[in-house]
Amino acid sequence: MARYSVNNYTVDVLLADIKSGNIAIPEMQRPFVWDATQVRDLMDSLYKGFPVGYIIVWQNPSVKLKDGTVAIGKKVLIDGQQRITAMAAAIVGQEVLDSHYKWKRVCIAFNPIDEIFEVANSANQKSSKWIPDIAKVLDVSFGSFSFVMEYCQKNGIMDKAQEINDTINRLRAIQNNSIGVITLAEDLDIDSVTEIFIRINSKGVVLSQADFAMSKISSNEIYNGNVTRKTIDYFCHLLESPEDLKEIKKNDAEFAARPEFEAIKWAAAKNAPIYRTCYTDILRVAFTYKFKRGKLADLVSLLSGRDFETREFKIEIEERSFNQLHEAVLQTVNQTNYERYLMIVRSAGIVKKSLIRSQNVLNFGYALFLALRERKVDSNQIEKIVRKWLALSILTGRYSSGSPESAFDYDIKRFFAYDDPMQYLNITEAGELSEAYWKVNLVQRLNTSVASSPYFNMFLVAQVKAHDKGFLSMEIDIESMLENRGDIHHLFPKNYLIKNGIVQAQYNQIANYAFIQQEINIKIKDSSPAHYMTEVIGQCNTKKPVYGGIIEQDRLAENLKQNCIPDGFESMEIGDYQDFLQRRRELMAEKIHQYYDSL
Repeated sequence: MARYSVNNYTVDVLLADIKSGNIAIPEMQRPFVWDATQVRDLMDSLYKGFPVGYIIVWQNPSVKLKDGTVAIGKKVLIDGQQRITAMAAAIVGQEVLDSHYKWKRVCIAFNPIDEIFEVANSANQKSSKWIPDIAKVLDVSFGSFSFVMEYCQKNGIMDKAQEINDTINRLRAIQNNSIGVITLAEDLDIDSVTEIFIRINSKGVVLSQADFAMSKISSNEIYNGNVTRKTIDYFCHLLESPEDLKEIKKNDAEFAARPEFEAIKWAAAKNAPIYRTCYTDILRVAFTYKFKRGKLADLVSLLSGRDFETREFKIEIEERSFNQLHEAVLQTVNQTNYERYLMIVRSAGIVKKSLIRSQNVLNFGYALFLALRERKVDSNQIEKIVRKWLALSILTGRYSSGSPESAFDYDIKRFFAYDDPMQYLNITEAGELSEAYWKVNLVQRLNTSVASSPYFNMFLVAQVKAHDKGFLSMEIDIESMLENRGDIHHLFPKNYLIKNGIVQAQYNQIANYAFIQQEINIKIKDSSPAHYMTEVIGQCNTKKPVYGGIIEQDRLAENLKQNCIPDGFESMEIGDYQDFLQRRRELMAEKIHQYYDSL
């Protein structure tokens, strides 16, 4: 049995269906991502009769109303957004939003003599050979005969009036071109729709479940889904481009008058470099914390009114789900919640985005924070649980590989399966952070030359949390060096190792890395630890600093301990390098362990 139908629509009928709402376009209020040359090329293809690809719509499930009757679901566009918007812009003259949320026209010019299209510019706007905006020719009120006569007269080609007239008619006929529309059956689940999309899409673009969910949200105006969508989009945009606040306010006055706008405009005045969210992040956090689920496919089902027990689609479930999601989004973008969560993140030593590679670790941490607050858990306990879970997630790669959605779903449900959420944390710690993990597994994972290793980042986080100083630094701490792009250098200098035959995978071991002030590193140059450390120890006797400002033995010993430098480092030469690496890995693992226990 076919799970889809294919029909041909003329361009004008398709645009009319969209204008009437028969086909819902979910993203007309979002920035248009095509550039003007792509719009030009689409018009050229339509003019020449070339295929322009299928439009894919999904017939939403019919829902059972409260009185028992059934309402037919709306068709939602899931592929073809940019082509539809481009046609509306060029053919109808509809304005589009640019990346700064400013409305603008995309004008396509046409030369009837050479039959070529161009993006409107100052040159073709002034030339009598060019029609500066094809939308005027395609308007129903356009007078073809008078235009052709005037055009031919201006360009001295009255003998070609018939040819120009035929060309203009061909241009106007692009509205009658057929475009294939694939309508996917309403009983298809989100995974099937996603798979179909990927197979049909010629560019191999992946339709994410977040995209699907957002399309579903924004196409619903009955329960303010479009408002929820704008709240998410504008919030994320303001975090990235705060200067666009005035443009959003000016170009969407209706939304700017709503309480949702008041709730998000703070984002334009704050800098959130550690946790800068996109719409997928906000959606995932809001859904996970409020619905206690992690799979966005479930959100699409709930927004369609699905009753998971009876497998029916009910209007009351659809209404409740939209209302719950709207409430969850407002809590997620709430300034107090957002900033309190960031304070917890920073208090764990995560002071820079580069220290945490997985955005989903931060996403789940925020969802957990909001869910615990909603449950009225004590604030001190919330901080402890969230801090530890962030660190545990990084150390175990919990949301970095495999299926993060499944992990979200599993964890959020189990956190709230216990009377005390701390129980699930304790159970997970016992299973995944045993003594063997700290003594063996973590030490092995520190055996890598990948500078962006999450385990090296956790070592740096531990140093930040402990307020450690940079290697041989008297006052400058690791946090300052991180925030000011301090330099990571080799404890056994790179060139020293190369001269002694050590290959890249070995001299770039993360156990050979430390944050070192550039001026100290320059003085160390290519000398062995035995050489430069002898001078460092000597300056503690002479009180004349050469390598950094440390001139006291106890301060030096403390600095070496903070940076996990093994005993005997001051006498090490090339033959000690492998032993140094292993011993430092063990010290680094121990420091990370102590850090975790302190959270």
